Amino acid sequence: MATTAASTLPPDVRMMNATALAIIALAGTVLLAAGAAWFARQPVFAFRSIRLEGEVTRNSAATIRANAAPRLAGNYFTLDLQAARRAFESVPWVRHVVVQRVFPNRLVVRMEEHHPVAVWKGDEGNDRLVNSYGEVFEANLGDVDEDNLPEFAGSDDAAAASVLAMYRRLQPVLKPLDLAPTRVALSDRGSWQVELDNGAEIELGRGSDDEVLARVGRFVRTVTQVSARQRRGWDHADLRHADGYALRLKGPVAPLVAASEPNE
Repeated sequence: MATTAASTLPPDVRMMNATALAIIALAGTVLLAAGAAWFARQPVFAFRSIRLEGEVTRNSAATIRANAAPRLAGNYFTLDLQAARRAFESVPWVRHVVVQRVFPNRLVVRMEEHHPVAVWKGDEGNDRLVNSYGEVFEANLGDVDEDNLPEFAGSDDAAAASVLAMYRRLQPVLKPLDLAPTRVALSDRGSWQVELDNGAEIELGRGSDDEVLARVGRFVRTVTQVSARQRRGWDHADLRHADGYALRLKGPVAPLVAASEPNE
């Protein structure tokens, strides 16, 4: 019956009623939004504590808070979590963080630090560090506790992951010679060079990682016999040859010896 009665109202009255209902709904929405905004701005929701979890060894918790806290804006409801993450990751030695809000006014930050595995050699002494993920990062080299980090070099920072992968694969290949790489470099043309812990250098040349490592493996299997026949050690090897390598022997006159690799 109500529906029938309403339908018999003049059109202008029906329009007036609909407009009034819309205004009431809009006013209610505005009041709710204003109330929610007022509620969110209450001091009780301002962050009172920041708890750091995970790795906190390179920096003290106080240092991390002092560096990141001034860059945090907002409270429990308004904080931009991505901006907060970037604020903590800007602290030296911090690689990655996960920021979580805890009602009503706490912030929990789970931290992962950089673990240096090498020094990234830059132009004009602008040296940085490489972490265990092959990422180049800025830090004070004087804060590094690890002794004798190898040196990496490449055409740009993006090459660091490839250099780290090559370094890790070279270590077991060179182990039969009781030698270890101390410097690995990748040129902008894709050519590899390695310096060993006895001061010797090896030109590995270009190619896929498997091709380069295969050349190193054949070199390792034969170089001891070659240098023994010459009764001298060696300080430079060039593996950029199709069927062998050139070896520079130690001594007052350093001759080059061409060695053929066995067919396999």
